Amino acid sequence: MITGSIVALVTPMDAAGEIDWDALERLTEIHVASGTSAIVAVGTTGESATLNCQEHCAVIRRVVEVVDGRIAVIAGTGANSTHEAIDLTREAKAAGADACLLVTPYYNKPTQQGLYLHHKAVAEAVDIPQILYNVPGRTACDMLPETVRRLAEIPNIVGIKEATGDLTRAQALIDTLPADFAVYSGDDATAVGLMLLGGKGDISVTANVAPAAMARLCQLAMDGEADAAHALNETLMPLHEKLFVEANPIPVKWALSEMKLMGEGIRLPLTPLSDEAQPIVREALAAANLI
Repeated sequence: MITGSIVALVTPMDAAGEIDWDALERLTEIHVASGTSAIVAVGTTGESATLNCQEHCAVIRRVVEVVDGRIAVIAGTGANSTHEAIDLTREAKAAGADACLLVTPYYNKPTQQGLYLHHKAVAEAVDIPQILYNVPGRTACDMLPETVRRLAEIPNIVGIKEATGDLTRAQALIDTLPADFAVYSGDDATAVGLMLLGGKGDISVTANVAPAAMARLCQLAMDGEADAAHALNETLMPLHEKLFVEANPIPVKWALSEMKLMGEGIRLPLTPLSDEAQPIVREALAAANLI
């Protein structure tokens, strides 16, 4: 089971919006050195929605190559077309990814039965560990706990990234799912609470800018060290909150450029962080002693 701090890695780009492969390698090495448990390549934060299929697969391959088995690599392979999700998941397995993260199909708003059949079809088509990803605020599609429990019976569906921030729901999932089925937070602001309830880690945006602190935070929370985890989390809360002052990944990409770890590139329809929001994110970085 993959546990701990799992970074939802940005895809760095140059000023023209082309992928900056050197920066991608540097960021990957930083996470390996900082105690990050796993990297999600080309998830939402990695701008999966703006990369074409060839780029999507190429980023996964490059991260796998650079990591070279030192930590786990989870490939973002979700899509709102079941056939496309199967194709991407096959490519990720061929690239050597350790697992795949599959967001609920967005925009077309499937029923719960549709969600079940979609994820079942991907799991049966590609023999690789698969993690469900529920983020209704982005997808307009909420995978209910009953559906998660049905999908947990499929052997290679091994976990869920629950990004609602609803700790009551998280507790219900943790209490009723098999012990070997991992529930991960997908919401940095409530991640400590979820891990103290028995969650297995945090698939994190904040880890992009504070990887060592997030690795320590997750370990404390999973070890049940509640006071220490809450104390550390308090220092990171400005980042948890302000990295969403505009749509993710706009603020975190700007933050990484402000930290001189990559350039400012981002692709339309996403735009650079607004002048009004920049002092807000800069203040959060300063509060965490990152600049």
